[in-house]
Amino acid sequence: MIRAGVFGASGYIGGELLRLLLGHPEVDIVSAVSGRLAGRRVDTVHPNLRGCTDLLFCAPADLADCDVVFLAVSPATAMELVPELDGRAPVLIDLSGGFRLRDPEVFARYYGEHSSPGLLDSFVTGWPERHRKELAEADRISMPGCMANAATLALYPLAAEGLIRPDVTIDGRVGSSGSGATADAMNLHAERSGAMRVFKPQRHRHEAEVAQSTGLTVRMSATGVEAVRGVQVLIRVQAAEGVSLGERELRKVYRNHYGDEPFVRIVVQKRGLYRLPEPKILSGSNFCDIGFSTDEEDGSAVLVAALDNLVKGGSGNAVQTMNIRFGMPETLGLGFTGLHPV
Repeated sequence: MIRAGVFGASGYIGGELLRLLLGHPEVDIVSAVSGRLAGRRVDTVHPNLRGCTDLLFCAPADLADCDVVFLAVSPATAMELVPELDGRAPVLIDLSGGFRLRDPEVFARYYGEHSSPGLLDSFVTGWPERHRKELAEADRISMPGCMANAATLALYPLAAEGLIRPDVTIDGRVGSSGSGATADAMNLHAERSGAMRVFKPQRHRHEAEVAQSTGLTVRMSATGVEAVRGVQVLIRVQAAEGVSLGERELRKVYRNHYGDEPFVRIVVQKRGLYRLPEPKILSGSNFCDIGFSTDEEDGSAVLVAALDNLVKGGSGNAVQTMNIRFGMPETLGLGFTGLHPV
């Protein structure tokens, strides 16, 4: 059995990690770390886990010997923990933004100065669809952000084949759980209910991740919507000179890149209630759905991608990379399909 520890186990991402790892046949959770709640039962904070576990939260100093440690904490906390945990666990999987960017100057532009810039290059990006070979041997893994993961999965095939111009615009929408379990006053139900809050009209942090992974020039805005879970991104792209972005061409490109991927689906349908990717029906699942709409007259397209921000946008993607790293079937513990209706 793989012995796993989770830092930030009391948060939303941490809770999803616990849920998935408790259902994983090859994992034993030995530490659910929360300094603030040490000694309390995990299911008092995550009531969906009642009857599934007798785990107690533990203090950071009481971390047991682990094969893998997940960091579901803030970027600043992750920067402190990574040097401290070096050597205490063979594999670190960081779900914060602390080690997502490789260039210290770019990191400083979006997050502020990094306290351990020399460690940035030691992490492999937790992107199974592209870095599967590197992840199989990686000891430090940095998971992409939720909107960044959706946008990168949608853009990369077109960028890699030179089918689009380098300037793209991303409009991201995210549910309230994206603000975390310690959100500010603006994310109280009384303030957020019924609102569509443009909380980052320019230079969202995730645009740097998408640019790093695709080589494109990215401009991104983000809006908080009333849903609890879910991410949806709309991406406007323009065909490169001499390229057609017709529906048939786009379907072929995506099929070539993702036809064998277990958690990426192409959703462009002529009939039905959900003809393009819709995060509502992905709640709890590890899928990312990708779709598009094309305008062959002006050579443009709108790409649409959706996922559950807490699963394929966070904990599920992390479990998927753990499976790869430890040589297990990639889909192990990730079989939940989502619900409909919900």
